[in-house]
Amino acid sequence: MNQSVIHASPLFDVSARIEVEASPHAVYDVVSDLPRSAEWSPECRGGTWVSGEPRAVGSVFRGENLRSEDVVAWAPLVRGVWHTQARVVAAEPARTFRWMMLSHAAEDQESIWGFDLWPADAGALLTHHFRMGRATAGIHKITQDLDETDRKRFVEEWTAKLEQDLDATLNRIKKAIERA
Repeated sequence: MNQSVIHASPLFDVSARIEVEASPHAVYDVVSDLPRSAEWSPECRGGTWVSGEPRAVGSVFRGENLRSEDVVAWAPLVRGVWHTQARVVAAEPARTFRWMMLSHAAEDQESIWGFDLWPADAGALLTHHFRMGRATAGIHKITQDLDETDRKRFVEEWTAKLEQDLDATLNRIKKAIERA
């Protein structure tokens, strides 16, 4: 019996990087301010901290998201406005900021977004990354009625979407920081 692509681990593992003309501390101050994510994220429209101190490990952020109809249009994705919760899992000023997506039951998932920073000639080298080890409950729901061909197609198209989102996010962050 062949195992579904949905059971691959990692299911998604993507990253992108860009140089920003600002110190790693200045860049960290922006990327760790999740309510500002509406300034740079293709889907996140900001949100609020619902527990803990903002930006601190263990704190939970409730994000508001907006997905258009044309994003992997054939797949049964959540469209329009939807909400997520994430817990900060790493917060080292000028070095790294990461958050884990939580299930609707507030359980940990192997779905981690983050930013890593290094000093660079121009100021800072910023890497944005996303890794999903095992498929989340949401991915299982999206793919439950798809045959294996469409599951593979979904993973390929979602990977391409994630890569585009990472690049767009980094370019928007760079512009927001450098014009400030």
